[in-house]
Amino acid sequence: MSEMHTRAQARAQEKAAGPAVRHGRLKQHHPLKALLKIVVAVIAVVGVTGVSLAAYAAVDVVSSVKKSVKLVDAKGNEVTPSVGAMNGAFNVLLAGSDSGGGNTAYGDRDENLNDVTMLLHVSADHKNATVVSFPRDMYVSIPSCPDPKGGSFDAMSRQKINNSLSYGGLACTVLTVEKLTGLDIPYAGVIQFDGVIEMSNAVGGVPVCVAGDIEDPYTGLNVKAGQNTLQGSQALAFLRTRHGVGDGSDLGRISNQQVFLSSLVRTIKSADVLSNPVKLYGIAKAATSNITLSDSLNNPTTIVSMAMALKNIDISKVVFVQYPNHYDVDGVSPTKDAADQLMGALQNDQSVSLTGDTGVGSEADPNAPAPQAPAAQPPATQAPATQAPATQAPATQAPATGDGASTPAADGSVQLPSDVHGQTAAQYTCSKPFQD
Repeated sequence: MSEMHTRAQARAQEKAAGPAVRHGRLKQHHPLKALLKIVVAVIAVVGVTGVSLAAYAAVDVVSSVKKSVKLVDAKGNEVTPSVGAMNGAFNVLLAGSDSGGGNTAYGDRDENLNDVTMLLHVSADHKNATVVSFPRDMYVSIPSCPDPKGGSFDAMSRQKINNSLSYGGLACTVLTVEKLTGLDIPYAGVIQFDGVIEMSNAVGGVPVCVAGDIEDPYTGLNVKAGQNTLQGSQALAFLRTRHGVGDGSDLGRISNQQVFLSSLVRTIKSADVLSNPVKLYGIAKAATSNITLSDSLNNPTTIVSMAMALKNIDISKVVFVQYPNHYDVDGVSPTKDAADQLMGALQNDQSVSLTGDTGVGSEADPNAPAPQAPAAQPPATQAPATQAPATQAPATQAPATGDGASTPAADGSVQLPSDVHGQTAAQYTCSKPFQD
């Protein structure tokens, strides 16, 4: 009886004192779990409904991440940019390998050349983006590059840029482009044929205009004149073709690729992919599954952060430009004055504007949508303004001077000389079939 009374007193004392304080070991946070929480938070913030969907998306994307590549600077130090929101300007390099990735469907391909090398520069205010395509046959100097097996390779003074990938891997291609451009490139990736197919599938296909029938037995491309929605193997064939467009050169292929890329940007913007977490997740998974990324980019939060930085850029401010060049023996060489203007603008975080045409592999789309009418009509006494053709510079631009300098455009952008080719994502262009 006394024992029962003692227990009753103890319970009464506990109740009066409030809940007991329990001490235990603090839960340790695993880095992967922390990463998953960040990804889930990002997806949830931009609008995904349903915790289970957000959690599944995060786990699924992280599980698809491929083995990454270490980048180094000119002194051999490992490049390790911070992970998180993209603040300020940033540069990303994408190399396209012609190796086929070991897929026998593309034949016996012993080479591993970067036949596509593109650099994306996003301005510090995230209002302008410039994509520079480097001709695969352009002669450049290749710096000393790290050997993946240890040590380093010797520098070479004159080699075609597409040898850099086979010489020292993605890190060597990055170092080569950094030396050529004077820009720091902390993010990079290399994509192979199957990756191009999956990325085109992730956005549901890309509509492109073709000025005439194109049939290229080298790549398997077979498209008819008019509008074609390309995805899968036909998207890959379209991006690879050079025999089927322009003058059959790699320069024609670049302008043909810009037809595709400008339409891709419009497709993404019109479908609000960059504001749609579900579609963004699909692209992120396609990227991490099919592109070999640098350590710095091999992170879903970084990919999402880049996408969020890009999503509000107006398509007229997305400029695709061919690195200035001129023919040289069996390839091309950089055109120094024009290249200095382009790279100087990017180094100083200035936007660029084009005064030249779109290149030998493309032409203006005669059926391009009519531009939207201005908010205010001009006075009746004034003649209506005429629309400049897609391949011409806007009327507000002043011509570039002939001494290597350039006259700023009305919007403050740096005007490139008329022999520099490219287009904006707002320009509707068509691929031009090969002509002898």
